Amino acid sequence: MKSIIILSVLAICGAPVTFGIEYPEARVSDQMDDYFGTLVPDPYRWLEDVDSDETLEWVSAQNELWDSFIENFPRREWIRERLEELYNYERYSMPYRRGERYFFSLNDGLQNHSVFCYRESLDGEPIVLIDPNEFPGEERLSLAGASVTDDGELLAWAISESGSDWAIWYVMDIETQAALSDTILWTKGGVSWNADNTGFYYTRYEQPEEGQEYTERNESQRIFFHSLGTSQEQDTLVYERPDRPEWMLGAYETDDSRYLIIWIYDTSQTRKNGIFYLDLLSEDRQVVELLGDFDARYSLIGNIGEEFYIRTDLDAPHERIICIDITEPSRDKWREIVPEAEEILESASILNNSESLVLQYSWDAFSKVYLYDIEGEFQKELEFPSQGTVWGFWGLQSDTETFYLFSSLLYPGQVYNYDFETGESTLLWSPEINADLSGYHEEQVFYESHDGTMIPMFLIYPKGIDLDGSNPTIMHGYGGFGASMKPWFSTSRLVWLEMGGIYAVPCIRGGGEYGEEWHLAGIKENRPVVFGDFISAAEYLIEEGYTSTPKLAISGTSNGGTLIAACLNIRPDLFGAAAPSMGVMDLLRFQLFTIGWAWISEYGNPDDPDEFEFILDYSPYHNIEPDIEYPPVLITTADHDDRVVPGHSFKYGARLQSAQVGDAPILMSIHERSGHGGAVGLSERLDRKSELYAFFWQMLGMME
Repeated sequence: MKSIIILSVLAICGAPVTFGIEYPEARVSDQMDDYFGTLVPDPYRWLEDVDSDETLEWVSAQNELWDSFIENFPRREWIRERLEELYNYERYSMPYRRGERYFFSLNDGLQNHSVFCYRESLDGEPIVLIDPNEFPGEERLSLAGASVTDDGELLAWAISESGSDWAIWYVMDIETQAALSDTILWTKGGVSWNADNTGFYYTRYEQPEEGQEYTERNESQRIFFHSLGTSQEQDTLVYERPDRPEWMLGAYETDDSRYLIIWIYDTSQTRKNGIFYLDLLSEDRQVVELLGDFDARYSLIGNIGEEFYIRTDLDAPHERIICIDITEPSRDKWREIVPEAEEILESASILNNSESLVLQYSWDAFSKVYLYDIEGEFQKELEFPSQGTVWGFWGLQSDTETFYLFSSLLYPGQVYNYDFETGESTLLWSPEINADLSGYHEEQVFYESHDGTMIPMFLIYPKGIDLDGSNPTIMHGYGGFGASMKPWFSTSRLVWLEMGGIYAVPCIRGGGEYGEEWHLAGIKENRPVVFGDFISAAEYLIEEGYTSTPKLAISGTSNGGTLIAACLNIRPDLFGAAAPSMGVMDLLRFQLFTIGWAWISEYGNPDDPDEFEFILDYSPYHNIEPDIEYPPVLITTADHDDRVVPGHSFKYGARLQSAQVGDAPILMSIHERSGHGGAVGLSERLDRKSELYAFFWQMLGMME
């Protein structure tokens, strides 16, 4: 006999009324799916059709409800004004050098979009190349990418509409700022120039069917070469694998222009990839599968002639540097340049005329940077203002200078130049923020999770608080895809601190804080470990007196939205409010839309009978229980999100509203003409953040 998951009467009734709110009516269908003998109802399947008249009417009603609700939040206007005051300072990105020019992005404070610029020298005047603030406003366009030739003469730049991952590429002559005739459509990813500036490599998918641009499954990525001055229809197909539609591809030339590197990520495996290459000087130009076993993670950091320097976790969970002579590529000929260390090797660069290796490590989520010579001889450790996070040390192998950014919870991002000849770092740009940071305290604590594992967590809060459980707290999490939660500065976070709040970030498993082992401990059937880590963090904060259940809010975006929704299902009694944003909520159907199939190695494959069982056990949409008093919830998504399609949040929100028996509101904010980021431009981002903080302020009982 087939097993059946039965919806409760509550979950299939009409529109419940709570908190004085009547939720928009959501039709309940009799959709039932047979998964290997288990019948699973999907009563809100119709909400996957995000452009149907019925769905659009429901979305409009949800937004009207949310707008009417937040009108009564007394702190919202002050939060929005304070955010604008805090963001009104000049912000520079980390520069990079190409030819004799330095390229970077600049925002004078409250510009909706940062401006892409260059300088002739580091202290020269900025020359604007692309100003997205001048794009037609009604089209909701933003700058989606920029790629400069090695000599700094040509710029390929991309725009996206309404925050979509789809990009359109154009080309500019940098000296004259004249637009060339080239236009490249239907890409999701960057471009890479060839050595003589005659064209660039890019990847693309097939053009989706009309009306399916934001939902159609994206598979069978292909690599093309575009020759300047020609139409896209004339572009040369460089590489494709129609037999492996799940492969994701990328291509770029080595700095010496000798080889075209083809990077392949096999999404059916967990963070494993291959590296193929083409010898551009050979006559036949055959693809050589240098690393084709997909048995580990490999990243080419550079080459010196026929010797390829590669960062890998093969036989080294914390990663190491090896060298492969491609004329003798057998594994017994590989040389180890820098062995695995206790810390996690996160990135590596070859710089300083190919004489120096710059290795960035992390431990307990703090950054360390070591310099080695090209043969792996240790030179020195770089010093930073305090413990924190470092990004950068990128560039061409010939560069004798490089750049990096340092930040921590209370240290706004500062940009430095490092000169290999002098061995000195020079501060280039430091932000001037309209806030006194001396009144706050940052710390890292370690708490015991449900299985005895010690988990690090970052905390930031006003000095002198009492640990009496009265402090309003936001706990933010992610826990997936090997992404590390590092201590970095957030301007918007200051508003929460100024209101007397605590901000907590646990480094839960599923992330990469302690390498690939930490990541693998939280994937597929181990996913409940991630939820347990997050719940244990909440319990720690309560037990230690930082906060209490009525004062504890949780938030997360994308995979973090999935985390928040799952933890809400498991422990609705533990939290005072929750805000899952852009989450993957239906884990039985995520693989059917856009790039969702690439997450199977993380969540599991619902089309596999064994994996279906554990996926069903934690899928947020399917584990909403009736007859439960859920805390206040704000669910956010965007109607043009073509990464995590909005149908996930639509279905989850409709079901949670129907299941709620308590008085707490279950609300939805659905951002129109926006993508996975939820906003297009700074003004909208500040709107979203002020709404979130105002919602938490109100729901945690913080009204004055």
